[in-house]
Amino acid sequence: MEEYFFNRDISWLYFNERVLNEAASETVPLLERVKFLSIYSSNLDEFYRVRMPALRALEKVTKEKNTLPYEEAAALINRQQQQYGDILNNSIIPALQQYGYTFINNDALPESVAQNSTQWFYNQVAGFLQPVLLQMGRNDFFPENNQLYQLVVVQYENAAEQLYLVNIPVANVGRFYKASNGEGVYIIFVEDIIRHHLPHVFPGATIHGAWNIKITRDAELDLQDEYGEDLADKMEKQLVKRDYGFATRFLYPPDMPLRHLQYLVQLFNLNKASIVEGGRHHNLRDLDALPVSDKQLTYPSWAPAPDGMHLQNTTLLEAISERDRVIHAPYQSYDSILRFFNEAAMNPDVEEVYTTLYRVASNSRIAQALISAARNGKKVSVLVELKARFDEANNIRWAKKMKAAGVKILYSSNALKVHAKIALVKRKHATLPYLGLLATGNLNETTARFYTDHILLTAHQAMLAEMKQLFTFLTKRKKPEQEDAINFTHLLVAQFNLQRQFLALIDREIANAQQQLPAAITIKMNNLEEAVLIKKLYEASNAGVKITLIVRSICRLVPGIPGMSENITIKRIVDRYLEHGRVFIFHNNGTPEVYMGSADWMNRNIYRRIEVCFPVYDAAIQQQLQQIIALQTSDNVQAVWINSQLQNVPVTAEEPLIRSQEAIYQLLLNTTTL
Repeated sequence: MEEYFFNRDISWLYFNERVLNEAASETVPLLERVKFLSIYSSNLDEFYRVRMPALRALEKVTKEKNTLPYEEAAALINRQQQQYGDILNNSIIPALQQYGYTFINNDALPESVAQNSTQWFYNQVAGFLQPVLLQMGRNDFFPENNQLYQLVVVQYENAAEQLYLVNIPVANVGRFYKASNGEGVYIIFVEDIIRHHLPHVFPGATIHGAWNIKITRDAELDLQDEYGEDLADKMEKQLVKRDYGFATRFLYPPDMPLRHLQYLVQLFNLNKASIVEGGRHHNLRDLDALPVSDKQLTYPSWAPAPDGMHLQNTTLLEAISERDRVIHAPYQSYDSILRFFNEAAMNPDVEEVYTTLYRVASNSRIAQALISAARNGKKVSVLVELKARFDEANNIRWAKKMKAAGVKILYSSNALKVHAKIALVKRKHATLPYLGLLATGNLNETTARFYTDHILLTAHQAMLAEMKQLFTFLTKRKKPEQEDAINFTHLLVAQFNLQRQFLALIDREIANAQQQLPAAITIKMNNLEEAVLIKKLYEASNAGVKITLIVRSICRLVPGIPGMSENITIKRIVDRYLEHGRVFIFHNNGTPEVYMGSADWMNRNIYRRIEVCFPVYDAAIQQQLQQIIALQTSDNVQAVWINSQLQNVPVTAEEPLIRSQEAIYQLLLNTTTL
């Protein structure tokens, strides 16, 4: 058997295309379609910051051009960008017009709006403008990452042309100007307001043209394992440099004269960047801030489904002692998770609190509860992952704030991220001293509003004792030298036993299939990349194991190939919430074993991170999780198949129509709380 693997970056681009397809769907509320356009743009910006540098590097060292994904990626992005422009200009903008909103994208400003905008320009915008004269050989200006600029060509009387870069102060004034002239509401990009007022910026000059540009820069940080200085301080120094990394993409509009394009490429040393012709406007991730407020144009709101946590005569900590509890965010309220930390902070029987924080909410109630716990005399230890990409600055801010309050702040080594989502409370004078929280997603109340995740609250003492061992290990900030340094029998922990145990679970299904027993595996995750586990799934498929996968983003496994993966199907679901939970179900000859956890099957998760997956022992919770996953595998409205060519193929919509996120919400509404 010869195994095949999709390219991880091309696979991700097809996921982003699925996001774009949602923006094109007229079954999606209009402002939600706009939001999907924003998500697509934000995703693509990150791809150029993180992955395109790797693809360019691969291009340099690989001689066989037909194996290079860079050109394929560039062609795929170009096709998607054409589709993006078509959706925005020919579908979204006309639809907004029908609701009384005139979104001016490429048209001139209406005269009445142009006149009224002058006061706003002088009152709100002009003070932030800082034009920079560009001169070859004398330029010390450095365009920042993903910041918008306007190249302006001016000419004063009896003088040569001069080129200026004018900053677009989006962070200070917003991205859009909204005005009404009595006939309707107009929405205009702030850069178009600036362009209209350039004669005020360059009085006495003739304006020969103005074009919007953007430079995207590499996001990697240069960190070494040196403990001579505080890691947070070191990270802050590197973050200052990030926005000045080498350029990976230069975006320019299609009508920019070639001589000006070549001048900028030479002036800013952009020869190694991808020179990309885009639309007239860039940073369309800002569409998420479109100033339109109309509830009929958004998804209908869903009140939180009951979770059985509205406790009156007992505490949540005592309720967890009685039996395991589970929260399915965002279908159910995240308040119970906040209550877990709040009770730990104030309960006099709690003496120790441990947790990991990967992406901290900007106004984190959890971090605040940890501060209160420390000030209330409890021993509080928090592993803050400072290397969570693009959340480093916020994590550093909270780490310093907690440390100042007496929280013991732990950091992972530079070579090893801690991605586990766990918390542990130790009580004195309790029959069950340990209470724990294990989750599939970040302990972040902001993202919990739109990320689907599962959070288990348990008093399983043996499993939580293993968690305590893990926290003890994390204080050392070292990568494990021996795989069996800690004996985990309940938890599956990357760097220790996670990959080995998953391989063993798959092997058991293979053995059952070979004995003509029922054998099946159902897995939901965000990304599937790691070759050893994929090969084991291929082996299981060949043995007759039925494998059902739900993979949101990157997927390197090729499904449906005879003699390799004919028993494997893969679905991708994109809907109102971001699918984020990781769930692993092994048939086990009719006695299913169910695991959840933080780990995707990516190289980074398996080999370069501390991840925690955990068994679900409570029978009722296990059954409910299987029901939830069954609804997702049956989705024939928002799901697509990933076929053997990596394409998103719509699932044939037959009765009954199942839109899994809506069906899960209804299930939780109508199920006895666990």
